[in-house]
Amino acid sequence: MKKSRSAGASSPVNGKQGNDWDTRRKRKIADITQALSVSPVDVAALRRMAISEGGLLTDEIRCQVWPRLLNVPLEVLDQEPETVERENNKDYNQVLLDVQRSLRRFPPGMPDEQREGLQEELIDIILRVLKRNPQLHYYQGYHDIVVTFLLVLGERLATALVEKLSTHHLRDFMDPTMDNTKHILNYLMPIIERVNPEVHDFMEQAEVGTVFALSWLITWFGHVLSDFRHVVRLYDFFLACHPLMPIYFAAVIVLYREEEVLECECDMAMVHHLLSQIPQDLPYETLISRAGDLFVQFPPSELAKEAASHDSMATSTFKDFDLASTQQRPDSVLRRRRRQKQAALESSASSSVVAVAQPSAARRFVRLAVMGLTVALGAAALAVVNTALEWAPKLDLFP
Repeated sequence: MKKSRSAGASSPVNGKQGNDWDTRRKRKIADITQALSVSPVDVAALRRMAISEGGLLTDEIRCQVWPRLLNVPLEVLDQEPETVERENNKDYNQVLLDVQRSLRRFPPGMPDEQREGLQEELIDIILRVLKRNPQLHYYQGYHDIVVTFLLVLGERLATALVEKLSTHHLRDFMDPTMDNTKHILNYLMPIIERVNPEVHDFMEQAEVGTVFALSWLITWFGHVLSDFRHVVRLYDFFLACHPLMPIYFAAVIVLYREEEVLECECDMAMVHHLLSQIPQDLPYETLISRAGDLFVQFPPSELAKEAASHDSMATSTFKDFDLASTQQRPDSVLRRRRRQKQAALESSASSSVVAVAQPSAARRFVRLAVMGLTVALGAAALAVVNTALEWAPKLDLFP
């Protein structure tokens, strides 16, 4: 089996903390192995493992778990990819240009011959998925997602998973226009407003918009993060969750940088420049946990009107994504994780302190209990929301 490029992505470096991590890591690997060995596979447990600290740990494990998270049938995984015809392909020239510019997405020090071979496979995967699904339209940034799957899984598995991902999680990005992508970006500001109205109001006053987060969203942060370990850790998280989770993670990054934002000159260009440059030393595990919490507190169905969602969004029909075999929905995993964290908080603090620190926690959990939110139901609720709002003239989103 190939050596993992991303093993130990979140592990401490030394000392007692390192020993504790090694113990937790071994226990987690055993839990993942157990979840994979039962029949049917315990996909709910695999989701928990993908979300929790360290994610899926190694690329060898990802090769086994990512297909389960996307519910790709075994017979599809076993299919050998067909030969791709490049001549007279309408997307070939653009795909070729993008792939040629993707040198930094390959491991430093990789021999040129090996990298060039992988770039050829990358082109083939993209063209193959587009040929099989003529309703999909290539966009610049798509190759940043595909190359991550290729480096982790190899061409055969990557082809199967990218096709499933493209017809579900990424479907809105692959429309003929950017309308649905702009709709998804419109979830960003309502999330920020719920958590930190001061940051929200500052950004509104600066008229910075949300275009700074476009490349984050449509590449699942693959284009803007330099460390491959961080990229695959986020992919573990996103694959285990609702397809709108990347926009929650984008919001968490902005909120984490609150001081920088508020200290910036309130000018569109200045704020845009600041936000478009993602720090490479982010506390990823903390931000992942926070994004999951925000999804539970402020689910997409609650934000849909403000985001001007409309019923043609693929994320609104996520119920069509067959998750029947999972036995547990992704955001149910997030809800349980949040309850466990809340219980730990309550056991270590007085009730009065908790009441001050979490004034609306009880109300939120009552609301969630009543809603019984699941991925299918939450996404279906989006489809019910219609709006008369008209979009501004088409933006030039790719300079």
